Amino acid sequence: MMNLLGEFRHTVDAKNRLFIPAKYREEIGGEFFVTRRTETCLAIYPPEKWKNLSDKLNSFPDSQVAQIKRFIFSKSAALTPDSHGRIILPTDLLKYAQIEKNVVIAGMGDYAEIWSDTLYDKMENELDISEMDALLRELGL
Repeated sequence: MMNLLGEFRHTVDAKNRLFIPAKYREEIGGEFFVTRRTETCLAIYPPEKWKNLSDKLNSFPDSQVAQIKRFIFSKSAALTPDSHGRIILPTDLLKYAQIEKNVVIAGMGDYAEIWSDTLYDKMENELDISEMDALLRELGL
């Protein structure tokens, strides 16, 4: 089971390169997948989680999931960090996530998210702890 934890702040350079923390690279391995999420951020999926997601989506008829598949797969990229631990993020993914320079890479347990620091900080500041508490109780956690 993946254990991607913590929050890391980095920058995207002029060549769209982003440093992926060593802790994450060790957990994920050599190649991973980056795609859009509906929350105006990107997701980094390790190969096994990507395969599970792909297999699950592909098990439904396109008549049910074509839009979801298009949203996820059409803008996805299989990426391998260079010798310095950087990946090159495709321009269309950066644009979608409104990432210009400063990013937050946030662990989500079995995957990670890449956010524009502005959007991430806004989301963090708008967290409603009582709402989160109610959801945790509803889930039995």
